[in-house]
Amino acid sequence: MTDAIVLLKNDHKEVERLFKQFEKLGEGAHASKRKVVDQIIEALSVHAAIEEMHFYPTVRKQVPDIGDEVLEGLEEHHIVKWTLSELKDMDPEHERFDAKVTVLIESVRHHVEEEEGEMFPQVREAMGRKALQELGEVLESAKGGAPVEPYPKAPDEPPANLVAGPAAGGVSRGKRKLLGHP
Repeated sequence: MTDAIVLLKNDHKEVERLFKQFEKLGEGAHASKRKVVDQIIEALSVHAAIEEMHFYPTVRKQVPDIGDEVLEGLEEHHIVKWTLSELKDMDPEHERFDAKVTVLIESVRHHVEEEEGEMFPQVREAMGRKALQELGEVLESAKGGAPVEPYPKAPDEPPANLVAGPAAGGVSRGKRKLLGHP
């Protein structure tokens, strides 16, 4: 049984792995860049959705002292989702593609640094092992229905996101099936 913070840190490690993979690609590796960016889009879309639907609301309730950090995290997610939505349809040969991905990477790295360095230690101390394990189960379960593409205009706080998130997940996963993607 994985606790919530371990699960989220594992997501961060996976995204960082994808970032490094992108950064190693050469200037003409457009098809490879598109493939890696599509993986980044999916990973970050799912991660943001489960944090917004379950982690942040729970943290706001159980660790009220870090409410401002949660709000900052939501705003950082908002900016990331807009960038992801622009990258989703952008040709990897577009002159701004690499620049946009670079800005995305910098933004996400900053967000991860704040979460792991400031928020997570406070949450771990306040919530304890059992509560974090229970929340980890909720997060793991939510991944299966979370959207695999960004919806920057969708609500990011309960109760509206608890309806919009799974609905967006169904739509985005259904589109992938129709297009023949796994």
